[in-house]
Amino acid sequence: MRCRPPAAGADVLLAGRDPSPISSAPPPNVRVRTGRRAEAIVFDADPDSDHDGFVASCRARGVPLDVFLLFGAMPAQEAIDHDFALARQTVTVNYLGAMSILARLAPLLAAQGGGSIVVLSSVSGDRGRRKNYVYGSAKAALNTYLQGLRSRFHDRNVTVATIKAGFLDTAMSYGMPGLFLVASPEACAKACLAAARRRKDVLIFPRSGF
Repeated sequence: MRCRPPAAGADVLLAGRDPSPISSAPPPNVRVRTGRRAEAIVFDADPDSDHDGFVASCRARGVPLDVFLLFGAMPAQEAIDHDFALARQTVTVNYLGAMSILARLAPLLAAQGGGSIVVLSSVSGDRGRRKNYVYGSAKAALNTYLQGLRSRFHDRNVTVATIKAGFLDTAMSYGMPGLFLVASPEACAKACLAAARRRKDVLIFPRSGF
């Protein structure tokens, strides 16, 4: 999430379930390299957590906001097939958690006069693949939700970009068989920022192979 002050540039608000890793590394680097403020706070994607309180905390900072949402859970499909609790967790985190926080943040951006929402989704939502069809179904639901959200706030100057990502070099994909066209998180971040600046609705990244 970015906090946009009146001056050029943007402060950065990093939100995660365990803020200790991000609070000890990126924020000081952001301050040194850009002169902007950076802060790490607690956020849990579980829709039963206090999303109202989190949004109230964001609102209390008194500056316009842009949102970059990227979280997810992808248990092995074979494990999901034998444990419905994993299926529930996959849908809860990837779809319901995202919907819960966006349902609260989007009206906040509209009330402030506009802003950008960028959501890291997945090309897995485009069709059911044997290796991850439950994960893909959750992303498909998320992509449809984002399409509707984009339409809902179109006349309120709130842009909603869906980033349909392929394989990224992250902990989620580490060790998975059959990886190809693996992109770096840094390259994906640049593509997401460019999509927001160009007010794109949907971006497939990396493009080749999909």
